[in-house]
Amino acid sequence: MSVRLVLFGPPGAGKGTQAARLSERLCVPAISTGDIFRANIAGGTALGRQVVQYTSRGALVPDELTDDLVRDRLAQPDAADGFLLDGYPRNLAQVRSLDAMLVDAGTSLDAVVEITADADAVVDRLLKRATIEGRADDTEDVIRHRLDVYAEQTAPIAKVYADRGALVRVDGIGDVDEVTERLLHAIAPAAAR
Repeated sequence: MSVRLVLFGPPGAGKGTQAARLSERLCVPAISTGDIFRANIAGGTALGRQVVQYTSRGALVPDELTDDLVRDRLAQPDAADGFLLDGYPRNLAQVRSLDAMLVDAGTSLDAVVEITADADAVVDRLLKRATIEGRADDTEDVIRHRLDVYAEQTAPIAKVYADRGALVRVDGIGDVDEVTERLLHAIAPAAAR
């Protein structure tokens, strides 16, 4: 199946889990910027060495470098017939960069999926995960701050894609299988094109 998707949502909404499931069901690679960073670092690429300069001191990787990494990843053969971008674009500048990449490739997105989740439910979910995984730094204050950053920087991209008629919203709260089925149902019209 040839489908080009963006998947985004607040921290704790289940993006990573759902991206892996959708990738398998739709037979397209799930592409996450975190995975791209780690692969380039592990591979010792020039881009990976640039990423380490930021991540080693806890800084965010600049948009321009992130864009270069995504452009390189989308040019790989397994993404030629479709992909699922997980967590990219994260801001309006990255939306513009992705638009340019797609124009250069002579293609476009089929849908942009926002996994929605109530903030209190996300906080509860992430606090439970922190306890299970021993993440002492994932406190309620830290989680709420991450949600605020998401609301300020990432949520505005929803309006851009809604204005283009490409946005699909799916409730991310519930059983993992139920959410997967909701997502598949929501993107079915785009996947059928």
